[in-house]
Amino acid sequence: MSDPVDVTVDTGEESESVRVHDDDGEVDAGDATVRFSFSAGGRAADDGQETDSDDPRRIAALDAVPTDSTLVFEARDGRRGVDCILHRSGDAVAAWRNSCPHRPEVPLDPGRGAIVRGDQLVCHRHGAQFEPEDGVCTHGPCAGDALDSIAVAVRDGDVYLTDERFERAERR
Repeated sequence: MSDPVDVTVDTGEESESVRVHDDDGEVDAGDATVRFSFSAGGRAADDGQETDSDDPRRIAALDAVPTDSTLVFEARDGRRGVDCILHRSGDAVAAWRNSCPHRPEVPLDPGRGAIVRGDQLVCHRHGAQFEPEDGVCTHGPCAGDALDSIAVAVRDGDVYLTDERFERAERR
């Protein structure tokens, strides 16, 4: 399974929610246990297109990456995941850790897309502005710092995670 699934078990007295990253497992809530198994095969991509690709490094179709905002994904290595964002300028795509260098706990994309003003990404909390090519902050409290770059590549109309620190990508 390449995309995580949120599973909730509600017994009326207790509720337990988990994000599942595996093909099978179980979730417990009170006296209830839900066991699940997802079968292999073609999957519907998050961008609405059917694909037979099981490449765990595929993030999205190039056309699904916005030029006026960002797209959130998670770069994963084993059980560790890092929230990341993609931004497109023409046919070029850049990716960074979804974190402002001024305050790393503040995401640039809080879940509804990052602010893009002109061609610069803007931190919604501090107003810091970042170049879309290299992630360098040109204005704001972290001027001169840069976003943590995540290596990606565009191949055959799709965007792939190429950063060797991670083994797979998962859309949020």
